[in-house]
Amino acid sequence: MSRLSVAVIGAGMGGLASAAALSRAGIDVTVYEQAQRFTRLGAGIQIGCNAMKVMRAWDLEPVLRREAFYPRSWNNKEYDSGEVRFDMVFGPAAEERYGAPYLLGHRGDLHAALASAVPQNHIRLDHKLISIEQRADRSVALIFANGHTATVDAVVAADGVHSFVKERLFGRDEPNFTGRIAYRTVFPASLLNGYPIDDCTKWWGPDRHIVIYYVKPDRSEVYFVTSQPEPGFTVESWSATGDISELRKAFEGFHPQVRKVLEACPSVHKWALVDRDPLPRWGEGNITLLGDACHPMTPYMAQGAAMAIEDAAVLSRCLTGVDRDGVSDAFKRFEATRKPRTSRVQASSRTNTWLKNPTDPDWVYGYDAWTTPLAEPALA
Repeated sequence: MSRLSVAVIGAGMGGLASAAALSRAGIDVTVYEQAQRFTRLGAGIQIGCNAMKVMRAWDLEPVLRREAFYPRSWNNKEYDSGEVRFDMVFGPAAEERYGAPYLLGHRGDLHAALASAVPQNHIRLDHKLISIEQRADRSVALIFANGHTATVDAVVAADGVHSFVKERLFGRDEPNFTGRIAYRTVFPASLLNGYPIDDCTKWWGPDRHIVIYYVKPDRSEVYFVTSQPEPGFTVESWSATGDISELRKAFEGFHPQVRKVLEACPSVHKWALVDRDPLPRWGEGNITLLGDACHPMTPYMAQGAAMAIEDAAVLSRCLTGVDRDGVSDAFKRFEATRKPRTSRVQASSRTNTWLKNPTDPDWVYGYDAWTTPLAEPALA
């Protein structure tokens, strides 16, 4: 049997994780990314124990431990008094309980680590997909804007919340704007002039919050992200610039630690927070969606990238040993295995109550994508 050939569309977290997993499963995989180069976006990311368990299999744990911050806890506090609502302790205790560490990092560092797990000759930059066609023999034909074409046994569309492939399969859908916006940035901790801040804290206000944490093991960089009402703003871009004075004004009633961080911050980005309902199905024939393309979620549980990384591990298990004729059933098994979990995380994240009060997080962090039972797909 010849090696299965898979095209992964998109080289974000989910796309690179899929390529890392599939290549190790003996599958011939190529990643197609429309960007001309990778850039280090100024944003932090929480790398949960459940995601770390996946990446440990790709030998990425050492590099992530070197690049990311190892927090004592994710502390949840009242916005003004600093009273502790719930202190979710991580560190060695969580590592022992869940089998992997909880880390706080820079998105660019996590992306670089995932890219290092994929052979560089398997990544094609400057390849914007403009046509996808499933043929009678179950092969899938791809055409890119640069004139390149490819024919593969299967396609994994990890092309994000504005997925081209999803639109071609199921039509255009409009996001549900939540009426809320977020500010975010990473900046040098030296700008705090020695002012001490917590490892990782979510400050809960009546109608808004801010999460602040370090993203480097030497505490040299600080990240924050907010959520607050602003119904008229509908820009989803991560690169839109925000007004730092407006941000400071929006949090002027918060704890001195919050105000100090916002005073030190030199600039911010701003984007609208959107929500989407779970899709009725993720794929068609030998094409499947993965990650944000099929289950985008609000950021309130810090599990969006983790869900895509889990997807990648389960997908590789479903495709191992499969030929072209078996891909469709394998993709159905993948969806049947993953959809209950991702839908639950989507729904839970939507409420924005995660860790606000004493919470049992075992169902999130204790999950192991390498050992969870594969489900049987539902009969058509």
